[in-house]
Formats: sequence, C-alpha cells, structure tokens
Amino acid sequence: MLPDDPNRPADPTPPPDPEPAFRLNPTPITPNAPFNPPPPKRRLPVLPLAIALVAVLAGGALFMSGYTMGRQMALEPGTPATESGAFEPFWDTYRTITQRYAGGEVDDDALIQGAIRGMIESLGDPYSSYLTSEEYEQSLQGISGQFEGIGAEMATEAPDGTQGCSTLGPDCTLVVVAPLEGSPAEVAGLRPGDFVIAADGAGFDGLTVDGALDRVRGPKGTTVALTVRRGGDEPFVLEITRDVIQQREVRSELLEGNVGYVRLAGFSDASAAELEDEIRKHLDAGSKKLILDLRGNPGGYVTAARDIASEFLADGVLFYEEDATGGQVATDAVPGGIATDPSITLVVLIDEGSASASEIVAGALQDRGRATLVGATSFGKGTVQQWQELPGEGGAFRLTVARWLTPDKTWIHDAGISPDVAVTVPEDLPPDADPILDRALEVLSGTSSRNVLRAAA
Repeated sequence: MLPDDPNRPADPTPPPDPEPAFRLNPTPITPNAPFNPPPPKRRLPVLPLAIALVAVLAGGALFMSGYTMGRQMALEPGTPATESGAFEPFWDTYRTITQRYAGGEVDDDALIQGAIRGMIESLGDPYSSYLTSEEYEQSLQGISGQFEGIGAEMATEAPDGTQGCSTLGPDCTLVVVAPLEGSPAEVAGLRPGDFVIAADGAGFDGLTVDGALDRVRGPKGTTVALTVRRGGDEPFVLEITRDVIQQREVRSELLEGNVGYVRLAGFSDASAAELEDEIRKHLDAGSKKLILDLRGNPGGYVTAARDIASEFLADGVLFYEEDATGGQVATDAVPGGIATDPSITLVVLIDEGSASASEIVAGALQDRGRATLVGATSFGKGTVQQWQELPGEGGAFRLTVARWLTPDKTWIHDAGISPDVAVTVPEDLPPDADPILDRALEVLSGTSSRNVLRAAA
C-alpha cells in the first residue's frame, strides 16, 4: 500500500488483516522477530496471510520453496510526519500524472503497482520482488507442490559463475538449477547448468527474473520453445509442452547391503511425515545405514527442514536466524526423531541443485558431525524472505528479512556447502550411471554396488 497523500486526511483505522488462505503448521514469524518453531505435528488455526520463505528462483510456474506462515505486519497508513518532505517528489509526480497526463487513460491501480514494484526492485535483491494479484495467485500454486509449467528450477548467473544477479542481459543469464523429477523439462532433455537465453524466440535482456519466468511458465497443454546454450556448444531449441506439475517429494528404495535410500525432492508441509514413514520402514527392516538424497532439491518450508533434520539430531542447534539488526536466534531440534541413534550411519547427497531448506538440513548434519556429505558444492542460498500480501489491490511482495546460519554460524550464501567427499560427474555420463550414489555406498560399506532389492511405497 502506498503512503497517503499528505494533503488528504489519513484513514484513522488501519486496514484489516486479509482473509485466511492456508492451513499450515508453523507459528507466526514477522520481520526482525525470532523464529520460534512449534511442537511437531501440531496444526494451528489458519492465520492472516504473510509468508516467510527460504527459496531459490524457480522455473515452471514460479514454484517457490521454504514457506512459513506468519502474521501480516501492522502498518500505520499515511506518510510519517518525519518523512513528509522525502515523499513530496512522489506525490508531485503522482498528482501530475493523474491530473495532466494526456497520452491516454490513467490506470490508478497500475500506477500504484508500478510504484511498489519500483521500490522493491531498487533494492537490487533478486530474492525480493513485487507480484501482481495474478502473479501472486500463480505463485501460490507452488506452495502445495502443484503448478502449471515446465517443471524446472532456475536461478540467475553472472559470467564469473556467481548466482543471484537481478536484471537479465549480457552479464546475467537464466540457468537451470535442476528439472523436477518426471517433469516435461526433464523429459524434453533440459539439464542442470543449461543456460536459457530465450523463450519462443524472444530474449530476456532488460527483464527482471520474474518477467523472464513469466515467459517460460504457462497453462497446461501449451508449448514453449526455449533457446538453450549448453557448455561451449551452439545454442539449440527445446520445445516443451507445459503441464500440471505435481511434485512427488519422497522416494525410497532398499539397496544391496541393507542400505536404506530415501530421496527428498522438496520440503512441503507433508514431506517431513512422509520421510519419517520411509525411514521407519528401513529401520524396521534392520537397516543401520541410510542415504538421504537432497540432490536437485530447491528447498521448502523452514519448519519442514527443522523437522527433517530433527529425525537425525536429538537436540541442539540446527540453524540460526540473523535479523536486520544483527540479532541471532537459534532453532533447536525437535525431540523424538527416529534415526538419532549414532549407531545409524548417515550419508547425505548434495549437488549444485541442493538449495535453501536442503542446505539448512545438510549444514546442520555436517556441522554437528551427524552425517557425511557426498557430491558437489550446493547452491548457496542463505537468506530468508517474507511474503507480504497487500490489502486492496490483491498483490504481494517478498522481502529479504533475515539470514540463516549453520550451527557453526557459517553464512553459506553464494558459497554453498562443500561436501566432505567431493565427486566429479563427467558430462558424458551414461543414463544409468550415478557416481555420487556409488561413492556414497563406498563410504557406507566399501562397495559401489547399488542393485535395488525392493521398493518402498
């Protein structure tokens, strides 16, 4: 919401909280406030909408990850008296446009949305952005793990390899973090590390990340032609038919040597319980060696990350949140995890597609000495954003409100988490080869055999 015109009386009553929209289990979290996790498996009443998240920028239908519900910030309407002078140029511009613009009809809502978007974009933070009501509605689909699009997480990358640039152009390109398992993007052959330089023949120069992703995502059954550059090869075109993407988050297998393997593709509200069920099956079968596969996992709810890490850590700090004032608040493990016994050996697989909530889990297990990390350096997303729904026009913005730190108080942003056992994956890898999983099995049992004995539902 924009500040009121100082020449008009301010509404003495703040706008009401928006109608509840979701039923989630986290406790409220507000900017610059500590994150206090609730007891496990407790469901709270629906809360007024505002969402804090840890997320990578995503393709498909802007699938976001790392949500936690919180209360809407209480905002006093009107321009603060101490800032009235600073807002004079804004109101001069607004009144001049609405009263004197002769180029066509003025859409007041569009003006307001543009002003809010400009404020957020001026921060230069790729993880803070404004969404119109339509864009916001589309993005909310991803909270449940279902959306319409191609099903590929994407980030931005500069020529030096650093990720997180904001305006696309020669020095900032869309890069595929990972296609979702079984998605149209994966079926079409899109790979992690591919650069997407155009959609339907139109380049992205000058667009924000959200603007570029708008061109990639779209309704089920429609086709998008992506121009892709892979390594040093010439660009080529991949045609991908969009679909409704329902991400299956937990897959489980029992590998030779009685090694329990669980792959986690996201951190939704239900993923922690699903993961616990699969781990329990392996433990009931006598498994004392577990592999948790977080490769290509873009993240999810902060509370899901806490609950999943707590399955392996009985107590102690999992991560810290550092707010804008530098204050740090610890999030501790939830008691009652089913695989906290140190006699259960744990290996965690990570790669450049493991981000945000995946990194919270991997960082906690590594710093606390509970697991051996095998694979490649993770994505490097160490900030927390909060969604703020705007009353009236129906849009929303997300704003970076905190950093998260590992138990050793390491900020992994842009650097990622380095594995304990690094594995280089060759580009010409056969489809059925998995050197990272092979190396994990060697760490666990001294053998690279990974024949599947049975599958767990």
